[in-house]
Amino acid sequence: MAIMRLGRAELKVMDLEKSVDYYTNVIGLEETGRSEGRVYMKAWDEYDHHSIVLQEADSPGLDHLAFKVEKLEDLAQFEKKVELFGCTVRRVSSGARLAEGQAIRIETPTGHQVELYHEIERLGKKVGSVNPHPWPLETRGIAPHALDHCLLTGEDVETATRFFMEALGFKQSEKIMTVDGEVMLGSFLFTGNKAHDIAFVKGPDKKLHHAAFHVDNFYEVLKAADILSRNEVQIEVTPTRHGITRGQTIYFFDPSGNRNEAFCGGYMTYADFPTITWTEDRIGQGIFYHRRELIESFMKALT
Repeated sequence: MAIMRLGRAELKVMDLEKSVDYYTNVIGLEETGRSEGRVYMKAWDEYDHHSIVLQEADSPGLDHLAFKVEKLEDLAQFEKKVELFGCTVRRVSSGARLAEGQAIRIETPTGHQVELYHEIERLGKKVGSVNPHPWPLETRGIAPHALDHCLLTGEDVETATRFFMEALGFKQSEKIMTVDGEVMLGSFLFTGNKAHDIAFVKGPDKKLHHAAFHVDNFYEVLKAADILSRNEVQIEVTPTRHGITRGQTIYFFDPSGNRNEAFCGGYMTYADFPTITWTEDRIGQGIFYHRRELIESFMKALT
């Protein structure tokens, strides 16, 4: 029984066609299908049908995140573990969304909706799977490899962390604690070998901080900045490095106000990875290693 990876994020957007244009031509995703009120998209290096779903809505934010499990039978076992932890869970029938099989939908301790699934149509990678070239000739925009991670906010980071670790089998790579060590303010969780697949920072329940896309290297982060400026996209944080995860990054906003990130680097994790601790007095350096201080919008602009 195992959760393999982050599989998708369904983002709420207010102008569907404007958002499709942005995620196609600025981010560089490929549209793979449509159903009523939704557009399905994937990055060029992803093989499943979609990793991003854009849902037309009255306000921005996150409808749900979904993680792919190793076997279909795992859903029933995770369903029991979630119920034992005390979170609500319900079944999602096959075909509820385009190209997807059955799933379970969980309400986490922070009020976010998280799905677990196994079945999804495979479209393959743009470079193919037989004698593939390292990248496709035709790309648009930032052209990330894949959806990388999401950061959410919640009032009780510690309980959210316990839920993901105890009920879903995640490990914790890093945490942010008050100086006295009494309160957890941030938590970075992984289920494979990345520095994080999902993270939480203390803040209002049910909110999305950002959805991140993986790019190759710091040059690609710099190139992303050029593409964003050329397209007059609002950039919040110009290219820099994180202390937490060691990743390199740029933050910016989609047309509805959902924060995006182009992310590269970071270390590899393993099942026995020792948790790294940051203290609240060094949180500025942890998040923006060069600047060493937070900017006001970074914790206030949530959807």
